[in-house]
Amino acid sequence: MPESLVALRDRDLGNTSHLLDLGDGRALVVDPPRDLRAVRRAAASRRLRIAHVAETHLHADFLSGAHQLARDDGARVLASKAGDRTFPHTGLADDDEVDLGGLTLRALATPGHTGEHLAFLVLDGARPFGVFTGGSLLAGSAARVDLSGPEHTAALLAAQHRSLHRLAQLPDDTAVWPTHGGGSFCSTAASGGSTTIGAERAGNPLLTAPDESTFARLLAASMGSFPPYFLRLPELNRRAPLLDSEPRLRGWTPDRVAAHVAADGLVVDVRQVERFAAGHVPGSVSVAWRPGFTAWLGWLADAGEDVVLVRDEEADPAELAWRCRLIGLEGELGELTGGIDGWASVLDVATLPLVGPGAVAAQAHVLDVRQEAEYAAGHAPGSIHVELGTLARDPRNAVRTGREVVVACGHGERAATGASLLLRAGVREVSVLRGDVADLPPR
Repeated sequence: MPESLVALRDRDLGNTSHLLDLGDGRALVVDPPRDLRAVRRAAASRRLRIAHVAETHLHADFLSGAHQLARDDGARVLASKAGDRTFPHTGLADDDEVDLGGLTLRALATPGHTGEHLAFLVLDGARPFGVFTGGSLLAGSAARVDLSGPEHTAALLAAQHRSLHRLAQLPDDTAVWPTHGGGSFCSTAASGGSTTIGAERAGNPLLTAPDESTFARLLAASMGSFPPYFLRLPELNRRAPLLDSEPRLRGWTPDRVAAHVAADGLVVDVRQVERFAAGHVPGSVSVAWRPGFTAWLGWLADAGEDVVLVRDEEADPAELAWRCRLIGLEGELGELTGGIDGWASVLDVATLPLVGPGAVAAQAHVLDVRQEAEYAAGHAPGSIHVELGTLARDPRNAVRTGREVVVACGHGERAATGASLLLRAGVREVSVLRGDVADLPPR
């Protein structure tokens, strides 16, 4: 990666924004998130003014910050003409070029991940030296093609095949800078970061597939479920709603939180599993603060509802507030005043048993909440499989048993989320497997 390019990686969502120093005190930013703090720090530390913003597609894992940069910094937004964005921008079509002052940015129509997708080739004179591929070509993979609805998936599969092979015609030493990467639900594999066209042509299984049908089979096989908030992102990003102030969590008293719970409001406990298990607000849902937090929160929360968080000192309240706004949660954001100690001083806490693999009762039902591909790769015989996202949509009907339910995953965090959803829905004999479901003895 050239020194003029800064990769701004969001480990939580598995995405990367890029800031390119144009050499004259100005910068280009590609695929910025709504939370612009890292972008602004990177620009300020290099004494750069953000002059241009390029968006590869509408369907990132987050709300865009392009409109915010246009309003606050006077940046020129470059995006697909076919995206129908409702805020001021320069609409580009295939092979349109923008003079960046010494460098040229060429738009390449690369539909597949989305129908309006553009890649942006950076040219130094006539020489291409890098391409921002967004959700088309990734390191060792490509982004999924099923986020626009099942009626479009077949056409987008074919389009993604054409787009990847078009990009593969660039010179071998052309750098590839994708937006999506490992950890992103838009990615179809644990793909890495930057790469080169030559490396992808030689080693990316989607580019070495012998024909389009093999390509389609490989890509489709890697597309698992995704958070429901993804379905509202394209329309939100067409508008890219602005923020007039930094988001923050407002203090909610225990009594107010209790009333919120009684009204079936969402309370999310972001503490680590062991602390949640030792004592939590009855009816709250465990979503531990870790990489992946934001997407899992997106499985649970509706766009307009008020969300109350329970945290400890490990979780920064400003970061939590931004995470919520990043995925379009626009209701009030609260936090329990005094944390769990404040609650326990006036109201009872609930607990959740954690059990080791050897302590799981023979008659207990093991509920495996991992993704389909994980379960297919290996699971405890006789276990029930319900993906966590499916469980979140309908916990009351996901498990119908009079026996104890032991919820399991790979490390315990998703299992704690699943168990807390069951408790919230009224299932009582629930515990969490401490550790990996693979550690369970034969049953």
